[in-house]
Amino acid sequence: MNGVFISFEGIEGSGKSTQARLLFKHVIDNGFDVILTEEPGGTKIGLKIRELLLDSENKGMIPHTELLLYYASRAQHINEVILPAIKRGAIVITDRFTDSTVAYQGYGRGIDLKLIFSIDRLITAGLRPDITFLLDLDAETGLKRNIGVNKTDRLELEDLEFHKRVRKGYIKLATKEPERIKLIDASKGVEEMQNKIALIAKDFLNKWL
Repeated sequence: MNGVFISFEGIEGSGKSTQARLLFKHVIDNGFDVILTEEPGGTKIGLKIRELLLDSENKGMIPHTELLLYYASRAQHINEVILPAIKRGAIVITDRFTDSTVAYQGYGRGIDLKLIFSIDRLITAGLRPDITFLLDLDAETGLKRNIGVNKTDRLELEDLEFHKRVRKGYIKLATKEPERIKLIDASKGVEEMQNKIALIAKDFLNKWL
């Protein structure tokens, strides 16, 4: 039996990384074979690409370079980590996947979505998360949260309008795929979000079993 692929998505400061870790702990405590990974990154090569993408010194990076670097990292990630785990029947939890690219490079940067989907088909061969938790938060609050923890990578330094476009892109994706993408109100407390996500995940995993 193939495993389950779960992703977490959201704008900067939405708390998705925290919730991904909490779900990972919850699932592992329940005796499942589970891995937690992230994008960009997840592999040795992916981590080097991550450094390039997020380094605030690389302000001159053009959108198409950014797009191709994300997909280079994703190709390595799928081949080395995600597919082997799914094939052995494990649960894979990733902090970001293709939806991030559509939201950030598509809606945020303005790259043609047809181009993105064309590259995506080549790299992912149609691989999609079975369930995606989209932590939704207004851009102003998200950026303030990151300032509060001194988090300032290259994407987080983009202006407010960029992050608003990214959020709008995420909402459009959720509207198109409500069965896969579960919208979570990220203005709520950490524990409240955690409980809601755990209930949704439990229901999904019970059907999988």
